[in-house]
Amino acid sequence: MNVFYNYKGIGDTLLVSLKEIDKQNRGTQQRGDVAVLFDKESKETAGYHIFHASSYGKINQTGMCALTDELKNLINHALTENGLEQHNVSLPEEPPFIVGLVTEKKNHPDADKLSVCQVDTGTETLQIVCGAPNVKKGQKVVVAKPGAVMPSGMKIKKSKLRGVSSSGMICSAKELVLPDAPSEKGILELDSSYTTGGDFLMQYHEQ
Repeated sequence: MNVFYNYKGIGDTLLVSLKEIDKQNRGTQQRGDVAVLFDKESKETAGYHIFHASSYGKINQTGMCALTDELKNLINHALTENGLEQHNVSLPEEPPFIVGLVTEKKNHPDADKLSVCQVDTGTETLQIVCGAPNVKKGQKVVVAKPGAVMPSGMKIKKSKLRGVSSSGMICSAKELVLPDAPSEKGILELDSSYTTGGDFLMQYHEQ
């Protein structure tokens, strides 16, 4: 689950994404202050747009939101108040974006502009193929593990890039839709205050 809120950018609307869905299969049903997004074929709920969101609880975050109990309660309160209590959401077992530490970086054997990185995520080390020019050993970075859904709607999957296995993605500020993200290509490098293996968004909003 991803949650996005930017009052200055889109007004008092909370965007909740639950699953990846093709645009051509996307349907919408309005119930009061809530627009339910669903897959026309499978009928599965894909997300919600909650209008007048701050009337259902306090929102202290801008951009991609950390998935806190307070935010979950606000979403469920809005759903219940608009006759959608059967849609109540729960928090994922693991946050979608983790702080990782690049412990090794090697050149890709078959692509000059790609690097093969070993990234410590606190509970495991992932091999991630990265195309950013600024990735290097010793960096703290943001990792989207397989199964995470990016703000763009893209679901991260295990893959092979030019024959090398990659389990996840090292993210840029732009890909995370962070305020004032630089236009230059490159991953987001975190400072030493971030804890490896921790929830990136939770730590980001506490800075």
